[in-house]
Amino acid sequence: MPKRPVKAEDLLRVQFVGDPQIHPEGNLILFSKKHITEKNAYLTHLFTVDRAGTVKQWTQGEKSAAGGRWSPDGKQILFSSGREGEKGQLYLLSVDGGEAQALTKLEEGSIGEYIWSPDGKHIAFTFRPAMPTETKEAKEDRKAKGLSEPPVELDSIWYRLDGDGYFAGQRHALWIVNTETGKAELIYNADAMGFYSFDWMPNSDELVVCHSANKMAMVGKPDDKLFLVSKKGRAKAIPGLPIGSKGNPKVSPDGKWVAYLGSRAEDDPWGTSNTHLFVVPLEGGEPRCLTEAYDYDMSVSVLTDTKDAGGGGTISWSPDGKSIYVTIGWHGEIQLAKVDVSSGKLEFLTEGRHWLAVSDLSADGKIMAAAYGNATTLPEIAFVDIKPKKAECSVVTSFNSAYHDKITTQEPEEVWLESTDGVKVQAWVIKPVGFKSKAKYPAVLEIHGGPHAQYGWAYFHEFQVLAAEGYVVVYSNPRGSKGYGQDYCAAIKGAWGDKDWDDVQTVTRYMQHHPNIHPGQMGVMGGSYGGYMTNWVVGHTKDFKAAITDRCVSNLVSMSGNSDFAVNKDEYFGGCAWGDLDRIAELWKQSPIAYFESVTTPMLIIHSVGDLRCNIEQSEQVFTALQMQGIESRFVRYPVTTSHGMSRIGPPDLRLHRLGEITSWWKKHLQP
Repeated sequence: MPKRPVKAEDLLRVQFVGDPQIHPEGNLILFSKKHITEKNAYLTHLFTVDRAGTVKQWTQGEKSAAGGRWSPDGKQILFSSGREGEKGQLYLLSVDGGEAQALTKLEEGSIGEYIWSPDGKHIAFTFRPAMPTETKEAKEDRKAKGLSEPPVELDSIWYRLDGDGYFAGQRHALWIVNTETGKAELIYNADAMGFYSFDWMPNSDELVVCHSANKMAMVGKPDDKLFLVSKKGRAKAIPGLPIGSKGNPKVSPDGKWVAYLGSRAEDDPWGTSNTHLFVVPLEGGEPRCLTEAYDYDMSVSVLTDTKDAGGGGTISWSPDGKSIYVTIGWHGEIQLAKVDVSSGKLEFLTEGRHWLAVSDLSADGKIMAAAYGNATTLPEIAFVDIKPKKAECSVVTSFNSAYHDKITTQEPEEVWLESTDGVKVQAWVIKPVGFKSKAKYPAVLEIHGGPHAQYGWAYFHEFQVLAAEGYVVVYSNPRGSKGYGQDYCAAIKGAWGDKDWDDVQTVTRYMQHHPNIHPGQMGVMGGSYGGYMTNWVVGHTKDFKAAITDRCVSNLVSMSGNSDFAVNKDEYFGGCAWGDLDRIAELWKQSPIAYFESVTTPMLIIHSVGDLRCNIEQSEQVFTALQMQGIESRFVRYPVTTSHGMSRIGPPDLRLHRLGEITSWWKKHLQP
């Protein structure tokens, strides 16, 4: 049966797999699989798969279960679920069968990360209680009494997070729960921002906990520290650590060292510096950077709309403590690498045009679990066999085979373009379905968000939909992107609209001279920082016939005070939204709205009212400027229940509506 072009509605058929966890014996992989239900909702459940590809489902029902973790002996599965209505809990499920049992009896709130102790007797986890005024009981009481919705009372700038909502003064803190009795205890609360990463010591009596030591973490310089915290809550700082960002601590098998991912940079709140691998003795001292000789970043993901956007790095010690396994983002790929602890020598163990998200090692150090994908294949689950000089990936699930068996997927073509200063820019071209070599087609330039992120070798549903609609799709990683070394990434620090704009112009010229692109039928679009750059493009050139700006940034002066992560004074941008005019001018000259008197390009504007990262007022300013000048524009506002990540994790019907708006806009303006 011949394959057909992809449709926007095919999003409903995608099976989203992730969070792979290797069984201690290396024979099974535990993972989450999410799908879209007939009730317009996402439903996640836990599955395992063995070497032969035999899949077993472990959780059922209409309430999701996620975050599955093997017990140290491999006999139980720990997971989180909101099966009890408003109160999410931790559950235990025996691999011998039977129903899952609630381990915790927490009040309403948010469960964060959780880790088994090596002896299996305790689980450490983070928990944040709900705002007292926002519990189910409080809401019902107000309704019964006819009372108004109460005010939110704030004493700290850290009171909200996109995708998480408003939490006012509530913070995550560190808890432990006894796996036999279910008794849960708060053991550590350093306040700060409630961001903790942690790992157990081998003796199961203490944890290594990483968090900011700065009580004004959003204002001061990055100053993450490591602390040894006992099960009774006694804490002591590991001495000798410098200022800088740190996270993801992992204790060595012998309990003498802790590895972490971080940077020594003191003025880099947006992560333009490479994230490196460090080790430090548990008794303290100057950390040793194992990857200092390499211009790689250890915490880069690949952007796509068929997996969660989260990046984060991987640290996994070999059982003998001589090596550490990490993942590295480079040139649009995510690869597995091994670092020798004594020498710092780094070796890539995988290669190819793909991305990987891996777990810890099996007990014998020979096997990892991975989510695996590439530009033409939706993610699946794979075993990763570790060999001395390489690792072999064996994909063992086929949840999306039915999708690929029926749908045509266009493979991207890679190009490298010469930009200013002798810089090479990596770009990709997806040709339309039914492509003819002598024909010219309308084209769409996609610009990624971040800006310190990367496009790459990952399946992008939106791109495939546009190719099916008859467009050449072009996307690239201009300066500011990750995956090309620290200087490349930091080239736009405090200078948006400069070197990144040089590179976007380079890609634009490439499109104009491409033998299969009609230069008079080109559109430009992007989300978040990609929306910023789309706004910048239309204020500086007339090369594009139409544009789409999505969850954009338009005015850095106003955004600096209304984003969940406020822009700090004289830091990343070297300016400030309050104080003297010179500081304000630094932000204003990098604001696309400052150049909107020059805009003539018709624009579709997309934004979520519930976006706490880039406030909707950023798009309101764009729409007002265009309407006041009589420029064709359309503003689509998604409800307060959606967030900045609406195109990836938003309600399915609204994701489809968004794709419909995009394809309709391009059909109106780019089709001959």
